[in-house]
Amino acid sequence: MRIFLGILSAERLKISKSWIWLLVLLSPAISVPIGLITDLKENGTLSWQVLMNAMTVIHALLFLPVLSGIFAALICRSEHSDGGWKLLLALPVRRTWVYMAKYLMIMLLLAVVQLSLLAAVLGVGLYRGAEGAVPWSLLLPGLFGGWFACLPLAALQLAVSQGWSSFGAPLALNVSFTIPNMLIVNSSRFGPYYPWVQPMLAMSPYGEENFGAFNLPLESLMIVVAGSLIVFLAGGLFFFWRKAV
Repeated sequence: MRIFLGILSAERLKISKSWIWLLVLLSPAISVPIGLITDLKENGTLSWQVLMNAMTVIHALLFLPVLSGIFAALICRSEHSDGGWKLLLALPVRRTWVYMAKYLMIMLLLAVVQLSLLAAVLGVGLYRGAEGAVPWSLLLPGLFGGWFACLPLAALQLAVSQGWSSFGAPLALNVSFTIPNMLIVNSSRFGPYYPWVQPMLAMSPYGEENFGAFNLPLESLMIVVAGSLIVFLAGGLFFFWRKAV
């Protein structure tokens, strides 16, 4: 465990001096003006649910899937330079620890993104005088669900990023699969099984939407997400174990 924590600390040091923290705040920062300038009031009052839906739709549909790929590419970028993988894997550490440390760092960054979005929603809601007390039972499950739905997507992106030495290729692939979200989310057949659209489905208020992939119960979506996570994480680990140094 001490060795794993050391590897995790090393990964943190690698990104602490980079501009990756600006990306963490990018999507929440973009959601703020959306919440400020959009006319969201119904009968003269602003509800927290309407505000959250407006501020999170673009975040969940586009930015969150793209950020998962960017973080994965940045986490592996230093190892692809100047024989970094050879130096790292030549150390007396288990490859599983190295891989899981990188994966955990990606998920920690995505967690910070979600917490920053929570702060943005709270700030805009309080500034605009949203009606009633803060509905934690609405905000927290939605934000956690979006983070949880990113687990298989992050595992898939890490597998691609550690396998390709090019920094731009995994990003281009990720963006190309994210753009169709706007169409796939309307498909009840393909939407629930498409990793790039799952964060959007998990962050949407279930019980209110009745079209496309939104028809799938939240419990079923989480089962699909968990199954995808096992497949992508196991596949990524398998190819990482076989990675030549």
